[in-house]
Amino acid sequence: MRTRVREVPQETIPVELGERSYPIIIQRYLLRALGTELQRVGCSGKIGIVTDRNLAKHYLQLARRVLKAAGYHVIPIVLPPGERTKTLRTIATIMDVLVAEKFERASTLLALGGGVIGDITGFSAAIYQRGIPFVQVPTSLVAQVDSSVGGKTGVDHAKGKNLIGAFNQPRAVLIDPVTLETLPIREKIAGLAEVIKYGVIADEPFFRYLEHNMEAILALDEQAITRIVKRSCEIKAEVVAADEREADRRRILNFGHTIGHALEAIGGYRGLIHGEAVAIGMVCEADLARHLGYCSEEVVTRLQALVAKAGLPVQMPPMTFGALWTAMRQDKKVSSGTVYCVVPTQIGTVQVVPLEKQRVRAWFDGKRAPQRRKLANQLQGPGR
Repeated sequence: MRTRVREVPQETIPVELGERSYPIIIQRYLLRALGTELQRVGCSGKIGIVTDRNLAKHYLQLARRVLKAAGYHVIPIVLPPGERTKTLRTIATIMDVLVAEKFERASTLLALGGGVIGDITGFSAAIYQRGIPFVQVPTSLVAQVDSSVGGKTGVDHAKGKNLIGAFNQPRAVLIDPVTLETLPIREKIAGLAEVIKYGVIADEPFFRYLEHNMEAILALDEQAITRIVKRSCEIKAEVVAADEREADRRRILNFGHTIGHALEAIGGYRGLIHGEAVAIGMVCEADLARHLGYCSEEVVTRLQALVAKAGLPVQMPPMTFGALWTAMRQDKKVSSGTVYCVVPTQIGTVQVVPLEKQRVRAWFDGKRAPQRRKLANQLQGPGR
């Protein structure tokens, strides 16, 4: 008697960019079909798999096996993990491998990893021989719902995040939700910041779904994970199709990132990981919006409650206003010396506004005042 194999459904979301259009394909166990999917989007010849040491332990052997079976010549490029790998020095290392292995313009780079690997790989593909194809195979939640889609690639500078880079759209984004099962718990939770972001900027019903289903999402329930990945990709694809190079509408995707990127830079990319910084950034930027009169207290309360429910941080670490403002001014979202920020007007709707230093300082001082009073009371001790 033959055993019936359960058919695994596949979701396809198009990113409509004319001749640069590509599919986002979401399917459990998609890694086992990498060779077929790469053939489908026209990749041929050599495949350079860019990954990090942690991911290589889980998925490199499988990826090499299925790609070789499909007739590809596979070259692994294994890098150290973490945000501190996003440097021009790493790009030079990848260039050395591509030159040594005689990669050509028809060769392909495959990003097997999280957002760091995707950014590095896409930028390398953009500049090697003035451009070769690349494919995103995101394995982290933040990469699956956000950074793998849209063509933003690049590396960090000591003074700011993603200051060096290029727009470079992939041939395809191939998402296997099963890879989330090997994520460290901290990385899994951090990725939820970008998911929450989509609810705030574009979809209040999706935000409500997150409020009511966070326990299932944290438990990696199959249906819940597929839903949040799909809906996040749908929103990102729609925004990117409308504004590929961030001239207008795409800027709403930066909600939480003006302060979030500043927090990462202040910490030297050693403390908070990206999703944690964005989570704090979203709560702070919503609270700043309340202070400036753009939204109600209810917006801040709902957002902070959901961020906390996901297990993400909500409080800004200790720092001076000068440090924060200086880091915010180094961000690539600054235009003509003016810092711009995405602020919610209600859950599901945001706008981009310029920030005035003195008004931001007043908000910052107001947030710090209760903490300073609490610290003073603790230093005075009982009976004073």
